[in-house]
Amino acid sequence: MKFDLHTHHERCGHALGTIEDYVKQAIDYGLKYIGISDHTPYFHSDEDQLYPGIAMAKSDLVKYVEEVLHLKEKYQDKIHVLLGMESDFFPDHFNVYREQLLKYPFDYIIGSVHYVHDVNIFKKGRWEGLTSQEQIEVKDEYYRLIQQSAKSGFFQVLGHIDAMKGYYPEFSAIETNMIDSTLEIIGQEDVAIEINTSGKTKYCGGWYPSDEILERALHYNVKVTFGSDAHKPERICDEFELVQKRLKEIGFKEWAYFVEKKRYLTSL
Repeated sequence: MKFDLHTHHERCGHALGTIEDYVKQAIDYGLKYIGISDHTPYFHSDEDQLYPGIAMAKSDLVKYVEEVLHLKEKYQDKIHVLLGMESDFFPDHFNVYREQLLKYPFDYIIGSVHYVHDVNIFKKGRWEGLTSQEQIEVKDEYYRLIQQSAKSGFFQVLGHIDAMKGYYPEFSAIETNMIDSTLEIIGQEDVAIEINTSGKTKYCGGWYPSDEILERALHYNVKVTFGSDAHKPERICDEFELVQKRLKEIGFKEWAYFVEKKRYLTSL
């Protein structure tokens, strides 16, 4: 069964195409489920749209939900359209995000850490000038935040759990014990992680997370799902079959998708 739980659209300011463009493309590609999961607004800001090139305005959220629900009904005979959201995880503002997102009938919410020490993880040059010890501290804090997001009980999926390597491939070689403890917590909390194929669009190439992390995730009985993180319709389900093949080689037997926040497992 072909599905994709991680897609964006023009409202976020850095993706191309309307939601309907993604739905139509998914139908053309033969998907059974297409998840729409744009970035949460910055709920904790007093501004309606804090960063127009990163996330939608707070005033756009209702329109976003209404549009996805409309398309869910419009295309119900051709594809299952899922209402999702990729939510930033800020521990200090978690209650604000939770309060806002509980207002809507999401099929799933992806919890993603995009900021560490108040700096975007994809900011080029953020590693310049750091000592080895400082690099370890940044990486440890990244995984500490992912652990907290897993323990929050609010997310069905955790997004791109080694995405800090995006513009700094050397990130993967920074030695720390935090990855194993993080995967153990994710397994205990029974949250899924996504295999996200958008790493190929960054300096690191490849997927999030690495094969090494996926092998350890299997050891800790972590559930997996698929998300292309498409920012243009053509990338929907990008490398889906390759991911499926690799997961089987690693030893996974199934992966997950979500409807009304209930997890369903389908064979690889």
